[in-house]
Amino acid sequence: MKKILALGTLTVLFHAVLATPVQAVCPVCAIAVGAGVGFSRYLGVDDLITGLWVGGLLVSLIMWTLEWLAKKNRHFSGMEWWMSLAYFALVVAPLYWLNIIGTHKHLLWMMDRLLVGITLGSLVFFGGAALYQYLKKKNNGHAHFPFEKVVMPVAPLLILSAIFYFATK
Repeated sequence: MKKILALGTLTVLFHAVLATPVQAVCPVCAIAVGAGVGFSRYLGVDDLITGLWVGGLLVSLIMWTLEWLAKKNRHFSGMEWWMSLAYFALVVAPLYWLNIIGTHKHLLWMMDRLLVGITLGSLVFFGGAALYQYLKKKNNGHAHFPFEKVVMPVAPLLILSAIFYFATK
């Protein structure tokens, strides 16, 4: 068992050392989104807020995947659309099958709270990332302040989380 664990650890470290950086959305951003999802569920936060972070994480993963495929010169018609559909299906379908979404118990605006959160979170995270790219381009390819690449996509999620937290209490 120790040999298998050691081999697995070495394999992961080897790949981590040789990995090429991805520039779509920074890893710190994805970690912040992932931590937000985990903590909100652990603390019993409303599904609407948890959905915001799930949506942000999904957009981050989609952007990473598209960037990785572009670096490998892999492209096909409608790739962005199909990739987005695949990622959302991989998350939403199991939630539906496990009766976490789709029940009539957790509705907001006549829709499931988690789905509303995922939709809004996806939109604001993407909007924040797009705004960062726009502002960076206007500033001759430079960020305005350190960690702007992290702050711009995550800040809208934090703001909406606070708004929905106080609105649902």
